[in-house]
This record gives sequence, structure tokens and C-alpha cells, in this order.
Amino acid sequence: MAQSLTRLARTDLTYRAEKWRAVFTGVLETAQTTFLLLIAVRWFHAGPTEKALLVAGQSLGLICGPLVVNLAQRLRWPVAQAAAAIVALGAFGMAAAFGNPSLPIFIAGSMLATFSMAAIVPLMTQVFHENYPGDSRGRLFSRAFMVRIAVAVGFSYFGGWVLARNMENFRWLLGAFTLALAGACFCLTRIPSEPLAPSESAHPFRAFKHVRHDRLFRQVLISWMLMGFGNLITLPLRIEYLANPAHGVSLSSDQIALVTGVVPNIARLIVTPFCGMAFDRMNFFTLRATLNVGFAISILTFFTSNTMPGLLAGAIIFGISVAGGDVAWALWVTKLAPARHVADYMSIHALLTGVRGIIAPLAAFHAITHYSLVNVGWFCIGLILLGNLTLLPEILASRSLQPAAGPMEDLPE
Repeated sequence: MAQSLTRLARTDLTYRAEKWRAVFTGVLETAQTTFLLLIAVRWFHAGPTEKALLVAGQSLGLICGPLVVNLAQRLRWPVAQAAAAIVALGAFGMAAAFGNPSLPIFIAGSMLATFSMAAIVPLMTQVFHENYPGDSRGRLFSRAFMVRIAVAVGFSYFGGWVLARNMENFRWLLGAFTLALAGACFCLTRIPSEPLAPSESAHPFRAFKHVRHDRLFRQVLISWMLMGFGNLITLPLRIEYLANPAHGVSLSSDQIALVTGVVPNIARLIVTPFCGMAFDRMNFFTLRATLNVGFAISILTFFTSNTMPGLLAGAIIFGISVAGGDVAWALWVTKLAPARHVADYMSIHALLTGVRGIIAPLAAFHAITHYSLVNVGWFCIGLILLGNLTLLPEILASRSLQPAAGPMEDLPE
């Protein structure tokens, strides 16, 4: 059926389904960024390894990207339907955590839920490449993403209010996350897509050949590894910094949700449409380097302050940087990869993101047992700036990754 649809009809159906899916992923984003870790710290009193495992679920999903692409390709599933099946597994895991919230089941169920949302990333990038015109891909993606951010703002405030009243209410949040996963699964079934093109090799990690043969792809991956590792170390430490009295801040649950969820997401909501346009029109390397500087400034501002104004300033800068990073991370391979290899390129990018996502939280939680948060923050800033240096030759050469040409069509509202 998908093949019989016109290009405009495919774009419209995908965009409408993505707007609805954004409602559910907005709720799920708060689980990944704030509430699951907050529940682990405040209710279960989880140790460093358990907290790192909780954060690692998303990274494991990214690491399995090439395996997911290979499986979908071999089974000849339409990519959106394959993504729906994976998210259904996540809904099952979160339902188990809701039904029996002991620490082991909470960790395992939460990991399966966050795993499922991350594992579908390469498949969805292929969908966006096929169904969105190349000259407006960033704008369409960012429009739907604004819905996700707005929901994340509202649910961050609501979830923080619920937990501030009584931490035992965390089970209501787990129920909401279960329903959100089920809703996201349904939306994916409504997106038109085709099976991936057959590959000349059945090896699940065949896509690594593109790293060897494509110098520009390899160069950007190195930069992203340095920047991403520095940024990912600090992400779980934001909750640790605000929630653990040992660091001298110890905000209430609703204040933590405000600083880590509400405020940065409001900033993201405001600037996301501009980031979508910037992705379509701006030199990609310049855009990536500018976002990296923003992340570095946010780390410096956040971890050198123990007052609410300083924390909020760091949260705002972080939210602005994340807005651009969301679009750039999800779509940049569509400007570089050959059309039939978009999922392969994205699976490698996602896998490497997952690798650093596994290592970073383990390094973070164990590093702060030996070094101050400020010193760890300075180390991360250095990694981010080093990542910028690897992009400098391309910036100076004024090179740009150009989107694939596509017909100019009316965009869905």
C-alpha cells in the first residue's frame, strides 16, 4: 500500500502520525531524563552500578541498532512496522515494572522500555529520509518535535508535583509510561513504509564498511564521540547533583523536575523551529560546532552554581543546545549517506552513541567518588572543545553536507 501512495500523501500521513507519537514520546522523555533515575535515587536508594544500569538501557538500544536493521531487513518487514514491534516489547517491560515494582524488576523493566525507544532510531531515520522531502526534512521533524517538547514540559511539572506530594506515587508514573509506550506503538503502525533494500551481505555489522570507506563520515563520528562522551558524562550527574545531599544542593522533587525538565524543555520548545530551519540551510559543521560550545557553557554554568538562578541559567543554555542537537543528531546522516544506506549509516552513528552512553554513566558515578563535580565538569568541557577541533578543517574549508534533492511540495500543517 505504501508504494501506491504519492510522495505528498506519504509525507502527510507520516507527519500526522509523528505529531501524535510525539505526544507519547514527550511523556517517555521525562522518564529517561528525570523520573526513572529520581525514583531509583529517592525510593529504591540504588547504588552506583544500579543507577548506571538504569541509564544504560537507552544506550544498549542504540548499540543494537545494526542488529535491528539487519533483522528487519532479513524479515522483509516494513521499517515502521518493525519499529512498532520493538516498542511493544518496551511496553511489556514497563508494564512489568508497574505491576511489581521491586528494584530488580524496576531496573529490568525500565531498561527494556528505554532500550526499545532507542533501538528504533535507525529505522525511523530511514522513514524520515523516504517520506520527508530533503529540502524540508529539518522543518517537518522539528515541528513534530515541538509537540514532544511541549508535552515533556507539562509532564515534567506534573510528575514532579506528584512525587513531591508522596514518593509512593511513583507507581502512577510507571503506569503513565506504560500507556505512552502502547500509544507510540500504535502511531508507528500508521506510518507508511517499505522493507529495507536487500543487502549483499547478511553480516549484522556490515555497515562498518562505510566507516572505512567514507572519510567524511569517519571524521564526523570521531568528533561526535568526543563531544558526546563529554556531554553524556554530565547528564546523569545533573540529577545526582540536585538530588543527593552530599553535594550541598538537595532540591525537592518538584524543584528537580523544574530544573532538569520544565525549564530546559521550555527553552527547547522556543528555539526548536529555528533549529529545524538552521539544519536545512546552515553549514552543518558550523552548526554542530556552535551547539558544542553551548553544551560546554551549560556544563560550566550548571556545576559551578549552587543557587537557583545559576542552575536555571545552566538549564536554559542546555535546553537551547539540546534543541539543535535533537535535529542534528537524528537527521545529519540523511545529508551524507546514499539513499539506500541511510539506515546503515544511522545504525553505526547510533551504535557509537550507545557505546559512549554505556561507558559514560559508569565513568560518571565512579569518577565523583574520587573527584569533585566541578573537576569532572571541566574534563567534559575539554572533551567537547576537542571535538570541535576535529571539525575545524571542514569549517574553514566552508564545506556543507547538502540534503538530497527533492521536489518542492506543499508542507502539511
